[in-house]
Amino acid sequence: MNLLLLAIAPVFAILLYIYVQDKHEKEPHRLLISSFLFGAIVSIIIVFVLFFFTGRLIPITDKFSVWEQFIQAFIVVALSEEFSKYVIVKYYAQPKKAFNEPYDGIIYAVTVSMGFACTENIMYVIDGGYETALLRAFTAVPAHATFGVLMGYYMGKAKFSNNRLVLNLTGLLLATIFHGAYDFFLFINFIPGISIGAFISLIIGILLSRKAIKRHQEDSNFKSL
Repeated sequence: MNLLLLAIAPVFAILLYIYVQDKHEKEPHRLLISSFLFGAIVSIIIVFVLFFFTGRLIPITDKFSVWEQFIQAFIVVALSEEFSKYVIVKYYAQPKKAFNEPYDGIIYAVTVSMGFACTENIMYVIDGGYETALLRAFTAVPAHATFGVLMGYYMGKAKFSNNRLVLNLTGLLLATIFHGAYDFFLFINFIPGISIGAFISLIIGILLSRKAIKRHQEDSNFKSL
């Protein structure tokens, strides 16, 4: 039980932070819960299906090949996982009437991402124990949150733009790039010291996420109410 709590605690801490940052018009709890559950269940299913097909189309056979690990990080893992989250935000959350200000892109994308991260974290922690739980609490879980913020920033802009397709896909692309970079530096850990690149990319992602949150807070349709 303690191990399970340690696995889900960082997820809900991030969700609380993102919820509190929604300063002008809170989202319905029902939609947030359903978005989280879609991320925790549907997104995971989509990823498994995509992993199956990409594994057949793009076989990764050499774990010491930088090029193959690049493909593994950016295409097989990052694009599959971020696309699974993108689909839920795009087709479930974004069309809702409650999605009525730019920040909503961030809160729904992060909520879906944290649903995904919760399921993923439980699987890793059950297998790896307390050390894995503590490490992922300060790395992988915040990383998924930053990917969600970066994606959601553009999906929030897209809802109120005539250029919706480009902005939505920009969010997907940016999340995939940061996710891919984070994973890539970890996948090529056979190069001494290279893993530091993952933490650098995470720090950059966090800094950009803070700016994105602040900008959408300032752009709220409800700010003057």
